Amino acid sequence: MFEVPRTAGGHPRLVIGVLATLFLAGAVWTGVATATKMPRDALMASLRPDMPPRPEAVVVETLPKLAARLDAEAAAGRFTGAVLVAKGDQVLFRQVYGKANYEQGNAMKLDSRFRLASISKQFTAVAILKLQDEGKLKTSDPVCKWIDPCPAAWADIRIGQLLSHDSGIPDLMARPAWGLRRVTHATIAELTEDSKKYPLQFEPGTKVRYNNAAFNLAAAIVEKASGKPFDDYMRDTFFQKLGMGDTGLDLDGGDHGVIMGYANLPGGLAAQPNANTSIVAGAGAVYSTLDDLLVWQRALHRGHLLKPLSYQEMLTDHAPADMAPTERGHARRDWGYGIFANSLGDRVSPAFHDRQIYHTGSWGGFRNLMTYQPDADVTVIVLSNNYHLRDQVFLITQQAMAEALGRDFPTTLAR
Repeated sequence: MFEVPRTAGGHPRLVIGVLATLFLAGAVWTGVATATKMPRDALMASLRPDMPPRPEAVVVETLPKLAARLDAEAAAGRFTGAVLVAKGDQVLFRQVYGKANYEQGNAMKLDSRFRLASISKQFTAVAILKLQDEGKLKTSDPVCKWIDPCPAAWADIRIGQLLSHDSGIPDLMARPAWGLRRVTHATIAELTEDSKKYPLQFEPGTKVRYNNAAFNLAAAIVEKASGKPFDDYMRDTFFQKLGMGDTGLDLDGGDHGVIMGYANLPGGLAAQPNANTSIVAGAGAVYSTLDDLLVWQRALHRGHLLKPLSYQEMLTDHAPADMAPTERGHARRDWGYGIFANSLGDRVSPAFHDRQIYHTGSWGGFRNLMTYQPDADVTVIVLSNNYHLRDQVFLITQQAMAEALGRDFPTTLAR
């Protein structure tokens, strides 16, 4: 079960569990190595124990350096949001800062609901892979098998390329009249028809270019393959079964209990009430809470959602082999299905080099980052209801990850 410690440090049961897992891993790996060599991440996911029950929702602060830093930043008005850190079956840190709604004076709570923005992409990717595990589609299927009528230019696009950003379909923000579309409600069917109007930006599979529109098309394929509306499928297949009662999709512009998002504008902190996540239905419409996201992370990375080979397909780098070795001056990330992998700790000082599986999210007054270190089974979730706290959110995630891993505590971003 989850351990919610009163003090930092390990736990005898955790040590025993790790030793047992290592013993079991050795036995299983011997058999695997003589047959099909299963990729490492998929193997480890298949060996992890059953998901523990949801921990009690209480404040936990057993990372003293992180706690001190967040207290100072929140007191100075430089951070508002929620932070959770878990290692193994222990919640190491769970705390909230600032207000859920500054106009109404509502305090942030441990169960406050945030818009996840692009963190939502991994949910859509998992839906596609789940349908593949059930034999209802393949990621190698032509998109035109599921989108009908289909533009001739899309003939060579595969479903997997929608999820790895290399389809060549122009993103929403690369299209004319983006400003109008940004504030106009749309259905998934309307978004699909919109995407058909524009020529490809490049030959499928030859480049990667971050793409929200492709994930909207993936949501349309989920609907076609499952026979259910996208939000119903996600609720029935994942959220209800996992007990994620504070998680859902905002496709109708309803309240859904989501807190207010903000932006730092010249006139001061400004509410951002018109999120209109309908136009990013498959790319950014999920809302959730700290604890629900921890449940999701455990289900995904402990092998409870996908078969091992589909999980590994999700984490595999699908970028073209000749892609440049750096991106914006940093080491190139792996482009998985709705997820990235990289050594994010290289971007802070002092640096640390552990591989992390992650995604960011920014939309409608929110700025988020959720990351996972598979070797130590560490999850860090930082959710902020201030769009302009990008650097702050990033540094907090890496400070949390470093302290949880026992690395030197980073103090600045590395430029």
